[in-house]
Amino acid sequence: MPSAPKPGALPPPYAGGQVARGAGVGLLGNRDVMATPFSLTGYTEKTIRDQQARTLQDVLNNDPSVRTNVPAFSGIQGFFIRGFPVFAQDIAFNGLYGVTDSFNPALEPIERVEVLHGPSTMLTGIPPFGTIGGTINLIPKRAGDEPLTRFTTGFISNAQSYNAIDVGRRYGYNGEWGIRFNGAYQAGKTPIDNQKQEYGVTSLALDYRGDRLRLNLDLGYQKVDFDSPLRNRSVLPGFPIPKAPDLRLNQQQPWEYRDSDNKSAAIRAEYDLTDQLTVYAAYGHSFFHQVYFGGLPSIFNARGDYRDRIQLTPYQTTSDTGEVGLRGQFETGPVKHRIGANVVGLWQDTGLTNIPVGPTITSNIYNPVYAPPRSDVGLPRFSPTTAERFNRSVAIADTMSFLDDRVELTVGGRWQGIQAKALSPTTGLTTSDANNEAFSPGTGIVVKPIEHLSLYANYIEGLTSTAPPINAVNLNQSFPATVSKQVEVGAKYDFGPFGVTVAGFEIKQPSGFLDPATRVFAISGEQRNRGLEVNLFGEPIQGLRVLGGVSLIDGVLTKASNPAFNGNTAVGVPTVQLNLYGEYDLPYLASGLTLTGRVIYTSSQFYDQANTQSIPDWTTLDLGIRYTSMIRNTPVTLRANVQNVTGVNYWSTTGRGILSPGAPRTYLLSASFDF
Repeated sequence: MPSAPKPGALPPPYAGGQVARGAGVGLLGNRDVMATPFSLTGYTEKTIRDQQARTLQDVLNNDPSVRTNVPAFSGIQGFFIRGFPVFAQDIAFNGLYGVTDSFNPALEPIERVEVLHGPSTMLTGIPPFGTIGGTINLIPKRAGDEPLTRFTTGFISNAQSYNAIDVGRRYGYNGEWGIRFNGAYQAGKTPIDNQKQEYGVTSLALDYRGDRLRLNLDLGYQKVDFDSPLRNRSVLPGFPIPKAPDLRLNQQQPWEYRDSDNKSAAIRAEYDLTDQLTVYAAYGHSFFHQVYFGGLPSIFNARGDYRDRIQLTPYQTTSDTGEVGLRGQFETGPVKHRIGANVVGLWQDTGLTNIPVGPTITSNIYNPVYAPPRSDVGLPRFSPTTAERFNRSVAIADTMSFLDDRVELTVGGRWQGIQAKALSPTTGLTTSDANNEAFSPGTGIVVKPIEHLSLYANYIEGLTSTAPPINAVNLNQSFPATVSKQVEVGAKYDFGPFGVTVAGFEIKQPSGFLDPATRVFAISGEQRNRGLEVNLFGEPIQGLRVLGGVSLIDGVLTKASNPAFNGNTAVGVPTVQLNLYGEYDLPYLASGLTLTGRVIYTSSQFYDQANTQSIPDWTTLDLGIRYTSMIRNTPVTLRANVQNVTGVNYWSTTGRGILSPGAPRTYLLSASFDF
């Protein structure tokens, strides 16, 4: 029999090592994915390394339910999950919101990337913006039982160098004390014209694991200096959206930049009062600062002409977050109970100011005009506080097991409150104050009629605080929170080395939309997304590993502010999304040699609520090769990947009334040495 996992250990990987057998389900703790009444996936550090993932988007390209909502090579991360936006600010770090970098969380310190599809407020609490498409939780690395010293060096087109170090050790009689250090530095020209990036990250993870007490401390610093980063576009109404330009062509000015840094700390403690009851507490703090100097192009005709209004945008956020809770188990007659309860709070002060610099630039997406450099000398690098947020919640849930664990019923709820204030950047006075409270119930059931098969269903609600995009004229306006609802049914089958999950869902959420003509963002009716997801993972035959699936979504406007739009397809929601990644070992050619490949397909999307403007479907192909060997008793892994092999030019998304270009052909080479 396998030995029992150490207290606080992560769930083991599934066959093939690309995903985990279990993942965190908020206040319920880690649960077996195949026996959980929710759709979730935990991508492992092995997947991150083997695919040479440099951004969170690279990891989530394995998930058919996820699409980006920002351009590649923008230095910003943002997603759609099940057709609804999830902002980088809403990404959790070890269960705490407001700790990671606000726009582009680093992957080097991360062991697992967990994705829970659909609303999860009852389970995880309220993220800063309360987005309900899904929850992304980053699990930090910890020192393993075996000493680790790993050095990775690499190249990313067109001329970026990459170097990273990962060191882990355990100390003490039983290895109680652990230390894990990660550092990385990347610099050079990207595949985009006129674009350079300099990126650095350091992290230190300390932990103690005793018989009953477990302590974790994570310290991190991340800095990004990005020259001429790409930005989202907007499109005025009344004409077809121009076809995508050469993705290597940069429409941003060469002198635009985005500089940011994030300092963070998080501490977590768990103590087993008994073998059946654990209490825990956590606290996190971060300070994020960014200065963006540039514009957001607005396309105004079918020829691809656009206007670019240059602004200096200082932005900073100070976040404090805390959590106190307990998990326990007991029996009442034939019923087994696993309970979870917690209290969560998040405090954020944000400053964001847009300062116009010079006249508007007129240019063309196929033949951009580069204007003389403009100066930001003497302009402020920090913004006055323009927003204050206080999210708080109290939750309890109970999973009851019947009939020898063949039936498991989870029932719970979370009381939550959101207070969001907008302040004048000139006077500091409150200009709007939205204070909302709600009780969000949730329930789920798992039935196991036969061995290895789980049938499940859930109903869950969420309280959502909507935020305007950065190019909205009412950027600093606070909107009342709204209630979103999901119903989901599904099935999961564990073949042993290979797993399949199927989920059908319906989510209703009040929808926000940016008017392209006025640039006013508003809550504009209700959006209903119905979908079917099929996911595959594991190693169906020895040496062949697969990961991915297909997502079918019917996104519809059901209560549009303009009644003529009722029944129209929701903005930025593709009907079909397919992601399929595979690996195949070639031992008959050379031991340790593996071929990799991935296909991503996204169907067409509408840009406007009237469904008069759209972008076509697109398909990309990624290919790679990996070779693992020993050189003088040192394990060495060589990797080569090409993303978008065919060099297709495409618009990737139209969600939220914005237009994002895709990623050009990109080459990645690396060598890792484990000393």
